[in-house]
This record gives sequence, structure tokens and C-alpha cells, in this order.
Amino acid sequence: MSQHQVYDLAGFGRPVPRGQRPAIVVVDFTYGFTDTQYPTAADMAAPITATRRLTDAARSAGYPVIYTTIAFHPSEVTMLPWLKKATGMAALVEGSRLVQIDHATGIQPDDPVVTKKGASAFFGSSLASMLASAGVDTVVVTGATTSGCVRATVVDAVQSGFNVLVPEDCCADRAKAPHDANLYDMAQKYADVTDSTEMLAWITSLDRQA
Repeated sequence: MSQHQVYDLAGFGRPVPRGQRPAIVVVDFTYGFTDTQYPTAADMAAPITATRRLTDAARSAGYPVIYTTIAFHPSEVTMLPWLKKATGMAALVEGSRLVQIDHATGIQPDDPVVTKKGASAFFGSSLASMLASAGVDTVVVTGATTSGCVRATVVDAVQSGFNVLVPEDCCADRAKAPHDANLYDMAQKYADVTDSTEMLAWITSLDRQA
């Protein structure tokens, strides 16, 4: 029996319903992850470009675009268990350039930025209430890294009651294997994995209907 058959027989991989009010959540496209002068970063130019196509279209149609960043107070660095496992993340200190959203994303002054201390953009943040108050029913998750903060955000988005879509060319990781494996797993259990071209067409169609 093939891998696809195993998952299909178990009832995984079904399509996600799409609503009428999407939001784009751009996870951690900050200089600490996108500027390769920093050891925590990787080349994410192509996913940033693909994501910007979606955020520009969503913003023009009046849909929310929300960015996230990881930023620690210096006093937290020695206290958080995550930073004992992933010591390089301790460089993401409040006020540093590493935690600023990369200008190449096209972030606008009115776009909210959620500051988080963990992998998920929902954990310990106001993101769920922001989305709910904006009437969002479908969350498009982009950003970095696919196997870390993107995946954690996708899982929590589903658990918070949202339909979730993941355009794979809008996500970045430090290596291909974890990127591919986590996209596959998310597609089976939590989200529809699609691409920026299909997402752009969907957002444009919603705008026309409105």
C-alpha cells in the first residue's frame, strides 16, 4: 500500500473549506531569519517576493495582513527552555535589527505586528482575537520557518477555529527536507497546501464578488 493510500484510508488530506474573509499571516520574515549575515538566517528572497504578491493583493481588497516577530527581553534569555534547546534564537532581542520585519516584505505602517515568545503566532498573543474581531474565517499562513513557526502557527490556527491555507512557495526553511516533510504533514492534517498563484486568483475572485 502506498503512502498516499495509507493516509487516504485513514481519512486525512481532505480539502479545507474556504470562507469569504481571509487574512494573511506573515510569520517571522524578520532580518534575523532573512539576512544571511546572521547565523539564524537563510536565503528567503523568493518566498518573500511570492508572499508580497499576496499581501499587496489582500491589502488592496481590504483583507487583514498581519506580521509576526520573535523578540525576547534580555532577562528572558536565560529563563526560557526553548532558548536552551535553540541557543541561536537568544540573539533575537527586543530593539535589535534581527527582530525587525524585513523591508522587502512590503510591510505598511498600518499592518499589525504580533510579538511572540514561542513558535506559534497564537501562543500568548492577541492574534486569535484580532482575527475574530476582523471577521476572518480563513487564514493564509506564510513565512519562516516551515518546520518551526509556520507549522506551529498552522496547528494553532486550526485549533482556534480557522480554515487554513499554506502557499508552499511563500514558506521558507533552512533545509529542503524539513520544509518538504512538514508541508506534506500539514497538507494531510491541518491545511490545504497550495501556491501563491492559486491564492492570488482566489483573493482576486473574492474581491470581484464583493
